[in-house]
Amino acid sequence: MKKIICKKEYDTETATLIKKYTYGCYGDPAGFEESLYQTPGGLYFLYVNGGANSPYPLEDILRLAKIKVNDWLDAH
Repeated sequence: MKKIICKKEYDTETATLIKKYTYGCYGDPAGFEESLYQTPGGLYFLYVNGGANSPYPLEDILRLAKIKVNDWLDAH
């Protein structure tokens, strides 16, 4: 997936996957996935996707500030 946010490109095809977190099992309406990526330019983002009752009912890319990366990693 690719998304432009504030004139910067975030692309799962060209970024490096750092860690993937899965909650629930396949088909669970409340289940979701969060995947942390780093772009070649050093920016971080989350690729998110989940069931209809999850925090991420639609596939999306969310920017993640560098200072928040360790918090996310510690939580998952």
